[in-house]
Amino acid sequence: MADKSPFIIDADWLQSRIGTPGVSIVDASWYLPTQGRNARAEYDAGHIPGAVFFNQDEVVDPDSKLPHTLPRPQVFARYAGSMGVSADDTIVVYDGPGVFSAPRVWWMFRVMGVFQVYILDGGLDRWKREGRPLTAEQTRIAPCVFHANFDARRVVSLDEMKSIVAEQSAEVADARPAGRFAGTEPEPRPGIRAGHMPGAKSLPATALSHEGSLLPLDELRAAIEQAGIDLTKTVVTSCGSGVTAAVITLALESLGHTANRLYDGSWTEWGGRSDTPVVTGKD
Repeated sequence: MADKSPFIIDADWLQSRIGTPGVSIVDASWYLPTQGRNARAEYDAGHIPGAVFFNQDEVVDPDSKLPHTLPRPQVFARYAGSMGVSADDTIVVYDGPGVFSAPRVWWMFRVMGVFQVYILDGGLDRWKREGRPLTAEQTRIAPCVFHANFDARRVVSLDEMKSIVAEQSAEVADARPAGRFAGTEPEPRPGIRAGHMPGAKSLPATALSHEGSLLPLDELRAAIEQAGIDLTKTVVTSCGSGVTAAVITLALESLGHTANRLYDGSWTEWGGRSDTPVVTGKD
């Protein structure tokens, strides 16, 4: 059997531990408007027993005009504690499709100092297909104190990104669909230029999973290398607003590549400005 990511857990493992003290289950579902799904409504209609809903549009920096900006540690800690999630818990994160928005929350917990955090293989969609337990009952939450240990080195700012692009000092992996990277398809957010950063490599997040499962390690490595990304170098991940960039981060970490960072402003910030270079085409 091909080696799998150490950050993925299967449904049997999770189902056997529902209600176990110290195991927190987090529904991190989030969707683009084009996907036609409402994450909160789906959670309310039926979620894994004991799961709490992590609203990725609300757990953000309240002072940022950009979507999904990573909140300051104290803000994140307040949200996590209000959801009853402790930094000492084993945390299992899931989304609907399996490997879409859950990696972003997986990454957020890790950048806040929690490393016993995992992603549910196949997501809620597979969980439902397999007839596993669901509930529409509101999860009882016992608020707690969440102690964040923020690692700012894992996050890239706009000024740093400008330097990285200008000096080509790191590999830049763009998780957006190929058409948006090339500039042949419009951005979903108004006022955002089409194209990509000079020197960036296209690695659509969807290329790293199959039917809700992250690819085996050998296939992950092949996909990353086929995208032209040199794994001996630091890799900065980016996407539209910082969500699916974490899918590439998950793939890198699964391969033992720890010299990676995430550009939190991503294309919404870069493409929304007039003073940042943008190129079009496949390369």
